[in-house]
Amino acid sequence: MTTPLPAGFRLARDPSVKQLSGSLLFGGSPARVLRLTKAGQTAWKRLADHPVETPAEGTLARLLTDAGFAHPLPPKETADATVVIPVRDRAELLSRCLAGLDGRYPALVVDDASADPAAIAAVASAHGAKLVRRDVNGGPGAARNTALEHVSTGLIAFLDSDCVPSPDWIDRLAGHFADPLVAAVAPRVRPLAPSTWAGRYTRAASSLDLGTAAARVAPGTRMSYVPTAALLVRRTALDSVARNGAVFDPAMRVGEDVDLGWRLHDAGFRIRYDPSAHVDHHEPATWRALLRRRASYGTSAAPLAIRRPAAMAPLVLHPWPTLTVAALLARRPLPAAAAFTGAVLSMTRVLRRSDIPANGVVQAMGTAVGQTWLGFGRYSTQFAAPLAAALMLPGGRKRWGRRAALASLLAGPPLTAWLRQRPDLDPFRYTAGAVADDLAYGAGVWAGCFRHRTAVPLRPHVTWRPLRADPKGKR
Repeated sequence: MTTPLPAGFRLARDPSVKQLSGSLLFGGSPARVLRLTKAGQTAWKRLADHPVETPAEGTLARLLTDAGFAHPLPPKETADATVVIPVRDRAELLSRCLAGLDGRYPALVVDDASADPAAIAAVASAHGAKLVRRDVNGGPGAARNTALEHVSTGLIAFLDSDCVPSPDWIDRLAGHFADPLVAAVAPRVRPLAPSTWAGRYTRAASSLDLGTAAARVAPGTRMSYVPTAALLVRRTALDSVARNGAVFDPAMRVGEDVDLGWRLHDAGFRIRYDPSAHVDHHEPATWRALLRRRASYGTSAAPLAIRRPAAMAPLVLHPWPTLTVAALLARRPLPAAAAFTGAVLSMTRVLRRSDIPANGVVQAMGTAVGQTWLGFGRYSTQFAAPLAAALMLPGGRKRWGRRAALASLLAGPPLTAWLRQRPDLDPFRYTAGAVADDLAYGAGVWAGCFRHRTAVPLRPHVTWRPLRADPKGKR
């Protein structure tokens, strides 16, 4: 039985949603076609301007928000929350973090075996924060587990010590917990970086900044995780997914937040990303520090893949667009044209079987081919850079076409991102930075694979169902 979205919630339509007809909606994540009944159409129109009032409207609102067609706008709620801050050294950053909280909520600092515990204790005392000391360093997950033994509030705000929060970030997120299924809500984490080359690149492409669009967080969607750099969570939901008394896996120093999010999802909870609230995050000033961190993130792929193989696929491929891109890279225009025609015909057949208008199929398949090419490029840079470099070595005129194809894979994704964002960085340095970023992350993934003896994070996933469509008259 579906739990309705509670009364009082409003909905914001996702920008991806298109109305194909009076009863058909296209959009969401993963993309699908949703067919509404007459009652559903009436409710959809009303929810565009009014809050949820009836159980039937709440049920439709739940369907829409779960599928990514809309995002909940909660009523304002007060929060019974404690801020938990794990820290190891970096007392100056801890001071800035606590100052940003402005004393609006009680704070608990967990010193994870700092080299200078007196400095941490002095900062915590100066800002009125409670302090718990760990004698052995266990990483942020273990430090948060320690904190949970000392917290009794219904909500917990996890916050990294290198963050500078806006004073109202908890207040902006607290209303989501009026929904009993919500376990966690994440704000936007904006990069706070210096004006160095590395800093300017990070401001444009921070891996912690998930953008300005609200989203449901779930495996297989466009937002499969949120970081615990800043995360507001429901205590009872954490307790329900604890293993051997530990909410965060103490064996994981990186990626423990992704693992927690997936367990909450498996337990039936909802996780939301709401960028209307934000915190700022201090970023490295040098390429050495930035790339070291990216490589560290990459090492989490292997242990996460062991826990959930399907969610860690580095590349998701659809057969017809994949064949089209492969033929283009091989400089075979006729097979590429044949594969693209197959893509159009196949999608047209799927749509007509479901009684869905086939307008715009050619454009949609063109977009799919472009996205597949970009995916090929990132995958090649992250995981096959040595092979690509070897194929680009001098060897006569016949290799110029191959070099051009490989160069498009290397430079295509960052240049496309640069054209879309127009960051405060020239395209050459942005592209060089993006390639270095991908290489560092890929090196970390490879290292994790060797350490855990698995190749799962390196395996692309082929999906044979490019579009989901509800049967006629179901909603």
